[in-house]
Amino acid sequence: MGETIFLSTGSGFNEMMARDEFLEHAIVFGNNYGTPRGPIEEALAGGRDIVGDVDWQGAQQLVKRIPDDLVSVFVLPPSREALAMRLRSRAQDSPTVVAARMAKSAEEMSHWSEYDYVIINNDIDESVAQARAILIAERCRRTRKTGLADFVRGLRAG
Repeated sequence: MGETIFLSTGSGFNEMMARDEFLEHAIVFGNNYGTPRGPIEEALAGGRDIVGDVDWQGAQQLVKRIPDDLVSVFVLPPSREALAMRLRSRAQDSPTVVAARMAKSAEEMSHWSEYDYVIINNDIDESVAQARAILIAERCRRTRKTGLADFVRGLRAG
């Protein structure tokens, strides 16, 4: 399943916050971001994987709210120069916003050690392969295998 991220600067966002409808929320570079609780909890209850894109503030909140269902991955650029080039090439932000993001990047990167895994994004295909490997490994984790005890009991008895 793809990421479920909500972005709004309107009053609807504040109303959702007041009703505790976000699993996490933060103001990042002047924008309100949040992950709606309902669709995520529904997907997790159905045994589906969720992949999201949240900053370190959101990740800290998720660790507190869904610690047993969270696997965190911090993606680092291969260099500051590569980060600056990638931000500029997106052509999504003004030069002022890119400069602000670069100024804040060292602080943002300081949170890498709070994550379960770290990927250094030298090559997008390799980084995606690493993320898939993490997902596969986490699906195989004993504590994530629902019904495993009953399955093993059946194997041993039969």
